[in-house]
Amino acid sequence: MVTVVDRPRPDAPPPARGTRLRAFLHRHRLFVAALALAFLLRVITMLGYGPALWFNDSYEYVSGAVNPDRPSALRPNGYSFLLLLLKPLHSFGLVAFVQHLMGLGVAVLIYSLLRVRFRLPGWGATLAALPVLFDAYQIQLEHLVMSDAMFVLLVVGVITLVLWHRRMSWRLGAVIGLLLALTALTRSIGLPILLLVVVYLLVKRTAWKTIAAMITACALPVIGYMAWFASAHGNFAMTNSDGAILYMRTSLFADCTKMRIDPREELELALLCISEPPSERHFSGQKYLWWAQNGQRFHAFGVGSTFTPEMNKTASAFAQRAILSQPLDYLGFVAGDFLRAFHWGRPRFPDALTYLQYEFPPTTKVLPAWSSYRGSTDTDARKYDPGLRVARLQDKQRVIGTDLSAPWAGFMQAYQRVVRLPGIVLGVLLLIGLAGVAARWRRLGGAVLLPWLASFGLILAPAATAEFDYRYLLPAVPLACLAAAISLRHGFSGPATARPAAVTPGDVASGGATPGDAVPVGVAGDPAGSDPATTGPIVIGPAVPPPAPVTPGPVEPGPVTPSSGTASAPTTRSAG
Repeated sequence: MVTVVDRPRPDAPPPARGTRLRAFLHRHRLFVAALALAFLLRVITMLGYGPALWFNDSYEYVSGAVNPDRPSALRPNGYSFLLLLLKPLHSFGLVAFVQHLMGLGVAVLIYSLLRVRFRLPGWGATLAALPVLFDAYQIQLEHLVMSDAMFVLLVVGVITLVLWHRRMSWRLGAVIGLLLALTALTRSIGLPILLLVVVYLLVKRTAWKTIAAMITACALPVIGYMAWFASAHGNFAMTNSDGAILYMRTSLFADCTKMRIDPREELELALLCISEPPSERHFSGQKYLWWAQNGQRFHAFGVGSTFTPEMNKTASAFAQRAILSQPLDYLGFVAGDFLRAFHWGRPRFPDALTYLQYEFPPTTKVLPAWSSYRGSTDTDARKYDPGLRVARLQDKQRVIGTDLSAPWAGFMQAYQRVVRLPGIVLGVLLLIGLAGVAARWRRLGGAVLLPWLASFGLILAPAATAEFDYRYLLPAVPLACLAAAISLRHGFSGPATARPAAVTPGDVASGGATPGDAVPVGVAGDPAGSDPATTGPIVIGPAVPPPAPVTPGPVEPGPVTPSSGTASAPTTRSAG
């Protein structure tokens, strides 16, 4: 049999731009509808809570943007750099809008990666993006003047780039390294993600030049920031709070008797000993770091001595001694906080004030007048956004950080009581991803390994080094969704077999599916399902069955039907 394939006529006019756009929207209509509805929810949030919501950490970030000459001792200034970039527009409303776009951008990355790279159907890729699009706590976190929306976008962007490209050039490695540097400068926990990516690339036998370029591109900005930090604070580091935060982690179980601290020889460590026995201490370590109450020892050296290089070093030494002396107690608290992430409900933790800062508030927000680097927290906010309303309350001029508007605020409060991702669902997603890693054990987890490890690590790291906090869970959600979706993709679409895809004129016009579109990825007969990152090259071209052997002899082909100009299935004629 001789097969003749029609070719599109070269004189066929290209479809109009509007036709291509309509075809594209139609092909992705489910996700586009979800994205539009999610955007509407964010518009309602901005109408109900203007210009933005505030958390206790917000003021330090704003101070860093108003006074960019000095790095913060508490946390890296990456988010403050973003605020500084937007500062000429003097609007916290714009900051919130940009962060909402970042949240929607995370959903677009998830959908694109799963749809294009891993060939999930539209409904499957959309389902994986739903928690980012519609979780009320995700929307609320995007509306806070906080670094989390930026951090999540950077992390998901890095994972997307690594999984998208089967073979990475050193230039792409350098781009990923720069993104990892921004991630680490946004939140310190971003630096270990570099290690995960490097291990993953080593498993995939990536060229050493690519890995070296990535590490170099990440290291240079981080080292430059640390040098700037040293010029201001005297020590080569990114913060002066990592030891203090670890002290908070150990404060609930540290027993100086078991630690064998001798006050005569180790006075600095002894001053951090908490007098209350562990059985009578508060259920949250926040009390022993931030709250100046009885039993709190972190401020034993006096006001102004906290978050200095010396205090950070002492607190770190105390915490390490506690962990080494009481390893089982430490592991018990880590396990308890890790499992706290998977409750069905949402118990109040670590305290009511912190918990309520993750809820859409029923009242306006008056900014506190706490002391800051060069002024106070409310004056810093007014310097950044002079449009913030000022009201006279209790015979004082106070800055209003958040104004409520009905009925929009009430709608979002009701929405948050109903629409959220329960912790137990996050646990199920992680178990599905773990099963996907196990099914690909011959390939060391395949493409599932990286998002699963990153999600698992983002939940475990705060439990091991700080304390459970609800906002620490949200960066892990999109990665857990990615890992679960990649694990289940053959369950969505059935066995991966090479078959021609039905191509419509609208697909050709939109530039999405073409006569040379890739066939579904995978290797037939692979029970675990082949990952695009570990299989051979994807064949780009029409899926045409191989011609049958032709017997020798004169062959007189029949007439070929002229092409209609559309990219329909190939026209075949047999002869002989």
